[in-house]
Amino acid sequence: MTRALEAQRKEPLSGETRSCVIFLHGYGANAADLMGLADPLAEHLPDTLFIAPDAPEACAGAPMGYQWFPIPWIDGSSEEESRAGLERAAADLDAFLDGVMVDEDVLPEQVMVLGFSQGTMMALHVLPRREDPIAGIAAFSGRLLDPELLADEAVSRPPVLLIHGDQDDVVPPQSLPQAAEALQESGWKEVYAHIMKGTGHGIAPDGLSVALAFMRDRLGLS
Repeated sequence: MTRALEAQRKEPLSGETRSCVIFLHGYGANAADLMGLADPLAEHLPDTLFIAPDAPEACAGAPMGYQWFPIPWIDGSSEEESRAGLERAAADLDAFLDGVMVDEDVLPEQVMVLGFSQGTMMALHVLPRREDPIAGIAAFSGRLLDPELLADEAVSRPPVLLIHGDQDDVVPPQSLPQAAEALQESGWKEVYAHIMKGTGHGIAPDGLSVALAFMRDRLGLS
């Protein structure tokens, strides 16, 4: 039984939904953390609905925050608990994505996912295992989980833009080339990358600009 994810939303500026951007926040954050990006993006994506779910579990170290799954070296959980949490959250996110597409009447090719940190890990884990490829994944400051399983388990290969700060001390910057290599070796045709110079574990203006151009292109708006 999947858990329903609570979500925030920002309606399209034009009043008509022709595309949807789904934000997936990081460990210990919440939906509001990335919904702040909707305002600067909306003026360039006027027909886009923005949706940000809260991850399904409360995060012990962050009273107002949530987690997609436990992280052993942060919260003392076991590897088994972390793996079980990932699989359960993957099912929750899968059901949430299905619900968005039905409720908002959008097709997979009209949907973009923008993830940050643990949200990126979820995006790169869940979306390739869905039958129909979405328009693309803008993956900030995360890493690809279980790269050795990807070639066998991927059933769709949506375009991926990997973005990372070169001063990230939370998720190592080398996670980007590692993910790019694994995606390409698993049959991805469209993998792009951008390094945010002088940026730590966050989203810098240049990274957001590159992500916006990627989203507009993949949604057929540029």
